[in-house]
Amino acid sequence: RHADAPVYLSVPGVQDADLSVLSQTMAQCCKNIKETVQVLASRHKDIHGSVSKVGKAIDRNFDAEISAVVAETVWDTPERQKYLSETIVEHLYRQGMLSVAEDLCQESGVVIDMSMKQPFLELNRILEALRMQDLRPALEWAVTNRQRLLDLNSSLEFKLHRLYFISLLSGGISNQMEALQYARHFQPFASQHQRDIQILMGSLVYLRHGIENSPYRSLLETNQWAEICNIFTRDACALLGLSVESPLSVSFASGCMALPVLMNIKQVIEQRQCSGVWTHKDELPIEIDLGKKCWYHSVFACPILRQQTSESNPPMKLICGHVISRDALNKLTNAGKLKCPYCPMEQNPSHAKQIYF
Repeated sequence: RHADAPVYLSVPGVQDADLSVLSQTMAQCCKNIKETVQVLASRHKDIHGSVSKVGKAIDRNFDAEISAVVAETVWDTPERQKYLSETIVEHLYRQGMLSVAEDLCQESGVVIDMSMKQPFLELNRILEALRMQDLRPALEWAVTNRQRLLDLNSSLEFKLHRLYFISLLSGGISNQMEALQYARHFQPFASQHQRDIQILMGSLVYLRHGIENSPYRSLLETNQWAEICNIFTRDACALLGLSVESPLSVSFASGCMALPVLMNIKQVIEQRQCSGVWTHKDELPIEIDLGKKCWYHSVFACPILRQQTSESNPPMKLICGHVISRDALNKLTNAGKLKCPYCPMEQNPSHAKQIYF
């Protein structure tokens, strides 16, 4: 017998033909398994090559050592540490994490006045209700602060009434009378929102067949609830004299944008051996563009024309660093040249940079 010849065991009641078929089936299964394993190994090899590059990419794009661009003494005084703790507590209040904020106050020794805490408590209570699609707390707040909101040219109250009216429409024909009665709330806003009110009243014609089957089905869009939350947060913060975003989140976002640039300039400085370029950690060696979203400013009055700047007449920074209004820039320009009224440095007026707006 040849060494590679198949061996058939003698099994009682099983014919030789059956054993031959079984042997062929097992051989085919082994072949299929071997081919599958080879395919998996080939695919794993491709995936392993990509996965092995992830670590190198992380090391190349993320530098864990950032002490070279950090001011080590920025939080070295108790007063500055107190400011940091207050900023974190305010952020926690804004996020509705009241218990965490209270624990931080106890452990850090920070005392937060109730007058500062109360607006955030009310704001979070109303926002939580809006997320649950309950408009009543927000409507009560808007009605109470109606005049102050109108002074801000806010449309919050109208949009809350509009959304409540739409919620009645979604209930079908059974809410028809209630919707008609509620439409009286639109009367104070008739002059500013006439077109929107006409659309809302026109939708009542299709109430019997369902608004979702009518030309007014866009009124039932679900993104309106997220929009009303954003509008309420914006207008409520403006009314309370607060920024829409917490200072901590703005600082963190700005740091995330600025850190890679600072790390790159640090590497360039070290390679070119010009460490004297950046001598103070509170001064940046280059200008970092954080986008218009992070531009904040106070009211600026042009020192030349003695008038406040605006969107049509924004402040312009000259090459020498002095700032004047655009109107003053145009009036001081002569034959395509500008002489700074303070230095005086002669420069091209087209090199002036807009500060904000």
